[in-house]
Amino acid sequence: MARDKSKTLIDVKDLRVSFDTYAGEVQAVRGVSFYVNKGEAVAIVGESGCGKSVTAQSTMQLIPMPPGRIKDGQVMFNGKDLTKLTDKQMESIRGSEISMIFQDPMTSLNPTMKVGKQIMEGLIKHQRLSKAEAKKKAIEMLDVVGIPNPEKRVEQYPHEFSGGMRQRAMIAIALSCDPKLLIADEPTTALDVTIQAQILDLMKDLQRDFDTAIILITHDLGVVADIAQRVVVMYAGLVIESGTLDEIFYNGQHPYTWGLMRSIPKVNTDEKERLVPIEGTPPDLFSPPKGCPFAARCKYAMPICKEQMPEKTYLSEDHYVKCWLQHEMAPDVENPIKKGRE
Repeated sequence: MARDKSKTLIDVKDLRVSFDTYAGEVQAVRGVSFYVNKGEAVAIVGESGCGKSVTAQSTMQLIPMPPGRIKDGQVMFNGKDLTKLTDKQMESIRGSEISMIFQDPMTSLNPTMKVGKQIMEGLIKHQRLSKAEAKKKAIEMLDVVGIPNPEKRVEQYPHEFSGGMRQRAMIAIALSCDPKLLIADEPTTALDVTIQAQILDLMKDLQRDFDTAIILITHDLGVVADIAQRVVVMYAGLVIESGTLDEIFYNGQHPYTWGLMRSIPKVNTDEKERLVPIEGTPPDLFSPPKGCPFAARCKYAMPICKEQMPEKTYLSEDHYVKCWLQHEMAPDVENPIKKGRE
């Protein structure tokens, strides 16, 4: 279906972010564009170092500047370009309208402050609640995220919580001011599978009950399948494919997307099949290649792939890919994902 821009909550356009180091400029994000609608969950996937976390943190101006800097692009949120706002203006948006769950709750929570007080901070600052009102809301939030005995837990420190409970506490902090957008950066990486499933169920409940939009940063495609409606595939600081969940999982068109899909173990089949790794390493972003960044690792690469970056090819109104295999003069290549599902 056609994109309804009236439903768009955040629209990232041609975002470029670099880090200046003693060895030179690291071009971490090189023209990323994507959007998230109100109440929608969008996953940004790719291997470590592809720029997905930097993209998410840049939208909230959370990257250290310097050495980081937003070179170009727009992050439009409710009619405002967040890249043009001052630190003070961003403070009024962070926590109240956009919140973030970080990868490691033990390093994100303040170990010297009680968990309840950390939830109360945002409520007092953004919603102007009294301490008594903020404490009452903090207890409610701990209860919402499934922490038992919230009246007792609100007075405890992070080290008294288990890993799963710390992540729930982080979610309580992020959701305490009813944000319109929740950015979850690898929210389940450090958790065992049982707690991981509980956290994902909690995020789905919150999306449904509060109509919260979610940007999910992950390399775990099982997590993506469980929660996302659309998927953005990143590689070497670029978006190389984007589409709905079904389009990416069942009709992905970029060889890198194929590689990601073929690395997922199949649990619903009696066939014994080896996982297929993606050979090679990502390119050096001190000096990115001028052509397709995946060309050096792609068994389908043609001479033009190393010389020129392909343009977007739209396969539907929601699905596009940047790959020379889509060109009319390219050889026919059988999609290994489709073949594996036949």
